[in-house]
Amino acid sequence: MPFLSRIRINPFREHSRRLLSNPRKMHGAVLGGVPDFSEDKRVLWRLDGGGSHRPELVVLTVDAPDWSHLVEQAGWPRAEGRHYTVRDYGPVLEELREGREFAFRVTANPVQNVPRPDESGSEGAESVPPRRQRGRRTGCRTPAAQRGWFLERAQRWGFEVPSSPETGDGGEVAAQQCSPEVRITDRRRYSFPKNGRGPHVVLTTATFEGRLRVLDRNLLATTLLSGIGPGKAYGCGLLTLAGPEDARSGRA
Repeated sequence: MPFLSRIRINPFREHSRRLLSNPRKMHGAVLGGVPDFSEDKRVLWRLDGGGSHRPELVVLTVDAPDWSHLVEQAGWPRAEGRHYTVRDYGPVLEELREGREFAFRVTANPVQNVPRPDESGSEGAESVPPRRQRGRRTGCRTPAAQRGWFLERAQRWGFEVPSSPETGDGGEVAAQQCSPEVRITDRRRYSFPKNGRGPHVVLTTATFEGRLRVLDRNLLATTLLSGIGPGKAYGCGLLTLAGPEDARSGRA
């Protein structure tokens, strides 16, 4: 039974600042709240509002978690009110229906394969078939490339992004001009040592928000539980949904 948690983070504490600036450290803190963690139990997480005074950690776990350590180390342990919420994620999966629309939010790691330069250096070898080489995977750097990465893969994740008519400066609808209802609300670049030492991991992220339409409920359910794209250990891939009543406010 999956559970979706939301934990309030106090950005003014020293330990909080270390977690907010280093996805590897945040991942370790997340795993600290999951009992009996194993590699076959996927844990997805996302940091919302990382650049504001009210960051919130969103985590999807298979088993019921305990976030007491995060409240003590990076929250407001002596303040009143709810420091975190844990909700059964099953009802969200049960609401998936082909054709139904939801507001969504996801922070992803858009990547692309860049061809490696030909290192053969041979001449007069046109008759020899070129050796197929694997491209080098690198992050998509521009908003257009990141948005294209997301839209090109939507159907394989079980949904499509519907389009809406574009309006001009005066509010008039531009003839035959529609745009997919997805926007990038945050873009970041992290660099941190892998395993705390050695070469650095460079991570480029983009947060997408908008509206989606369910094409395949089973495939989308799998996507929600397993995440999208690479970088899942570093806070990427968690896709969350909200009903039509939340779509207008952009919540997901």
